Amino acid sequence: MKRRHWQALAAASALLSPGAALAQASYDAGTRIFRLDGADVTYAFKINASGMLQSVYWGKRLHKGDPLEAPELSGHSGFDVVTNIVPQEYAGQGGGLYAEPALKVSYPDGNRDLVLNYRSHEIDGDEIRVLLSDIDRPLEVTLRYRIDRDTGVIGRSAVIENKGTADVRVDQAAAAGYTLPVANDYQLHYSTGRWAAEWTLQQRALKPGSTVLESRRGSTGSQNNPWFAITRANTTEESGPAWIGALAWSGSWRITLDQDVTGRIRIVGGYNPFDFAYRLQPGAKLLTPTFYVGYSDVGMGEASRIFHRFQRQEILPKHDGLESEGRKTERAVPLRKILYNSWEATEFDVNAADQIALAERAATLGVERFVMDDGWFGARNNDSAGLGDWAVNPTKFPEGLTPLIDRVKALGMDFGLWVEPEMINPDSDLFRAHPEWVMQFDGRPQTQGRNQLVLNLARTDVRDYVLAALDKLLRENDIAFLKWDYNRNWSEPGWPDAEVDDQQTLYVAYVHNLYYIVDELRKRHPTIEIESCSGGGGRVDLGIMARTDQVWPSDNTDPFDRMQIQDGFTQAYAPGAMMAWVTDSPNWVNQRQTTLAFRFLSAMQGGLGIGTDLNDWQEIDFTIAKRYVYAYKQIRETVQRGDLYRLNRANDADARWSNLYVAADRSQAALFTLVGSTHKLDTMSAIQLRGLDADAQYRIEMMDGAALPATVPVNASGAYWMNHGVDVTLRGDFQGMGFILTRM
Repeated sequence: MKRRHWQALAAASALLSPGAALAQASYDAGTRIFRLDGADVTYAFKINASGMLQSVYWGKRLHKGDPLEAPELSGHSGFDVVTNIVPQEYAGQGGGLYAEPALKVSYPDGNRDLVLNYRSHEIDGDEIRVLLSDIDRPLEVTLRYRIDRDTGVIGRSAVIENKGTADVRVDQAAAAGYTLPVANDYQLHYSTGRWAAEWTLQQRALKPGSTVLESRRGSTGSQNNPWFAITRANTTEESGPAWIGALAWSGSWRITLDQDVTGRIRIVGGYNPFDFAYRLQPGAKLLTPTFYVGYSDVGMGEASRIFHRFQRQEILPKHDGLESEGRKTERAVPLRKILYNSWEATEFDVNAADQIALAERAATLGVERFVMDDGWFGARNNDSAGLGDWAVNPTKFPEGLTPLIDRVKALGMDFGLWVEPEMINPDSDLFRAHPEWVMQFDGRPQTQGRNQLVLNLARTDVRDYVLAALDKLLRENDIAFLKWDYNRNWSEPGWPDAEVDDQQTLYVAYVHNLYYIVDELRKRHPTIEIESCSGGGGRVDLGIMARTDQVWPSDNTDPFDRMQIQDGFTQAYAPGAMMAWVTDSPNWVNQRQTTLAFRFLSAMQGGLGIGTDLNDWQEIDFTIAKRYVYAYKQIRETVQRGDLYRLNRANDADARWSNLYVAADRSQAALFTLVGSTHKLDTMSAIQLRGLDADAQYRIEMMDGAALPATVPVNASGAYWMNHGVDVTLRGDFQGMGFILTRM
């Protein structure tokens, strides 16, 4: 790669103002410093005297012309040579490095030393591409940096290329390395979980000694999710610095965070090196995932909102000419339709007549999408058979799906269907025909999870089968939506038919083929919408979110548990992509009994779904549901496209969960406040809102149409609502209120 006209262009752009075209990415040849500017963020790194790429700055935006210098660093002692002291942007495992490497390789002659130095770069608008190579071996790495002008979110990835004549084995490959300056009060935030208990927030001090967040499961996983946030000790929801990041990868991943020997925080993320080996033949390339990061100097709440806006603008799929609450839009992320899913009503016992009866009841509520879940295909009467056989069950649907779909559409709804394309039951026609298609090791037991095995999607024939089956299903039926499930993680991750040196490329090839299937399916059926589900929130990440319209954060639909689950989810991910359902009471998870109103107020804080057995409802239930469905349609755009302010997370001082959604133009706000239990007739403090237009007047009303509490005026200024607040006290167990504020 040569230095072309890009450097000249960058030098010219550096003379422009920070907001001018092409001023976002620049290079100062005198200081050898690269700089990215977007929104209120500056990110800078340099070529040091040794030729290494050295981190310089990542934080609040600096003025044009501000000095950006970084000292030339030397070794700390004979124990920590210079390679280990320099905060490298992308460190090879060599030259005395003991910190976490971004790249580790092995050559056929046994050499495992890798020292990456700068060779050249290109700048194109908001993107910088830097070419590194080993000091004497023909291995090249192209680093890609791109900054989003509207949010300041940075995306980094790497392309590793073997330019030699012999194979190279990649043992570890990260997308990027990030560095924060010396400080002793950094706090790490992340989420942990398991099935039905995802998105539990954790916090710990970042001290010497690595913290490793990872999934070894072949997919994203609920045990850790691939996001993190770092704050300082004085950072709150609405003040202080916060750095946030997430990997766009749906396979095994790892993010390592450590305070190094100099006191800096180093962050390295990408493929998980556990059981990882990738053979690079001569001329071959390995592309890493993209590692996105953002920054806010006004709290963790704003860091989340920045990430949410970036996802809506740059990650989530867009569609052309969609209706947005009665208005035609240009290419945009569609608003999530209110759906009904029949799983809790029927489980596997599906047939046209019963599904139509449920659809007729759902339509009276104002539901816009009817989804039939598991049990419609193959010999699928329970979870032990049929996966892989994606043909309509002729006994349950002797006339196919058409009569059901036609009736659903006549009722004013579109039709959706559940699928689990990556899995197979041993009791299936597909397994009997192709047992070799299963992920396995020759001669070893095949561990089942939920009575199923994982198809080896890395195989081209398996990839093509899955694509063809789904394509046929969509071509032959008027299906608007697929709920794409994935109900177990990997075991025996073998690929016996591949060459031995290539078998562990399974970890990369599987995910790339998954992405290919979804991308190709959407290309062939451009109006299809897809939900990513993995037994709940087991596969939520920016990689799958770039290809699916919504995600299912948890199978746990208990409305009170969901407050914690949804709070954890929205730390990193946009509420508009998060589905939340109203289901039966008592809930199957905790046997907790809650009112229908409480369940709606919990579920209305994302994309609204209904999954109850409508056959058991009384007339009062339909009346309440219609009222909340109507209210949700009034606030849907605000909830899904607005800014989320987490006003209070339940704690000892205030037991309420209070969340506010504010429209992008501040014309509307939706306030939800819910409590699990109250005690001792304690009076609750007024809820001070955020993000409104202080000088505007806002009218407030209850979402359920009830009269306002006597303590709440009908009209007041934005300043009043933000400083005085909404003065309400909840009484009892599992109580909640919802308010709509409209600018007058």
